[in-house]
Amino acid sequence: MIQAWGITDKGVVRSQNQDSYYLNLAKDGLLMAIVCDGMGGARAGNVASTLAVEAASDYLEGLPEEELLRDPGGHLTQAAALANDAVYLRAIQDDDCRGMGTTMVAALLWEGKLHILNIGDSRAYHMGEEGITKVTRDHSVVEDLVHRGELTPEEARSHPQKNLITRALGAEPEARVDLYELEMKPGDFLLLCSDGLSNLLTDQELLFEAIYGEAPESCCQRMLDIALSRGAPDNVTAVLIQMM
Repeated sequence: MIQAWGITDKGVVRSQNQDSYYLNLAKDGLLMAIVCDGMGGARAGNVASTLAVEAASDYLEGLPEEELLRDPGGHLTQAAALANDAVYLRAIQDDDCRGMGTTMVAALLWEGKLHILNIGDSRAYHMGEEGITKVTRDHSVVEDLVHRGELTPEEARSHPQKNLITRALGAEPEARVDLYELEMKPGDFLLLCSDGLSNLLTDQELLFEAIYGEAPESCCQRMLDIALSRGAPDNVTAVLIQMM
């Protein structure tokens, strides 16, 4: 059995929410989830994230379930490619949207088998009794510095270039995405989120709210409330999935 919840908010500083998310939990337990964080100006960022979520979710929903489950990673990649096409074409056809793009983190979960795709710096975290693991690797200048050993993860959190990403949907004619696979067992959680959340809450705070906090159905709201209490300079989006 799976439970899932989602929340998004414009935060304290921004006048518009440029994040978008999608969550679909079928009766037979197949889960599809997407979080996108748009960029490229007040109007264009919202357009980019909305287009990407719509294009990807329309493709995934349109597949027969047996076909989707035959190659989950391949179909996630195709969904991202279609999302990239939608954003890229709109950006070159509409002057108001010139240069826009969006991150994406997406997940397919079926009978404990989890497939995750990401591009940009929206993240997926796996949480359970053994602790918390950041499944995805950010496509960002700062993450590259951490990977090369030039910055510690703690230094990266406050680095002035922490918001500079190196990959995004819509930035190029073809998207380069990363795929991950893992198993989830009863009691485990999966969190998909934009950097508006992960920049303000530590991994241990995310873990505490999911595993040791109050009822899981209020976890996304509690995480959002913490981000808002800390000034939330960016939009905040969280999707939480629990294996029962």
